[in-house]
Amino acid sequence: MESSIEPDKAVDDMARVVIGAAIEVHKHLGPGYLESVYEQALAIELELREIPFKCQHAATVRYKGITVGEGRVDLLVADRLVVELKAVETLLPIHKAQVISYLRGMGLSLGLLINFNARTLREGIQRIVYSL
Repeated sequence: MESSIEPDKAVDDMARVVIGAAIEVHKHLGPGYLESVYEQALAIELELREIPFKCQHAATVRYKGITVGEGRVDLLVADRLVVELKAVETLLPIHKAQVISYLRGMGLSLGLLINFNARTLREGIQRIVYSL
């Protein structure tokens, strides 16, 4: 049986900074734009905060050790935190499953699923922990 193990303090602190940056973006833009707009704005905000990240980072998908495809993580922060952005009416289980798949495939423990279409961004943030 798998138990949930909390990520280390450094990655958790990083998640808090990213959430603060996302809240700043949402405060200025509000809901209603495409995901790509929020991704660009969040990238600017992370740069201003001097947080290292990669946009549209390739996530290799393997089956029994063989590469079978590639996904794209919206933002990979400091090579340790997966950030998946949405601009949808409601987050669905498939959105969470997508983040879990990225975490499992990349050997990471923490992801943020952020829906910018929420009235207040705090309502649109899910912290996802994957036990390695």
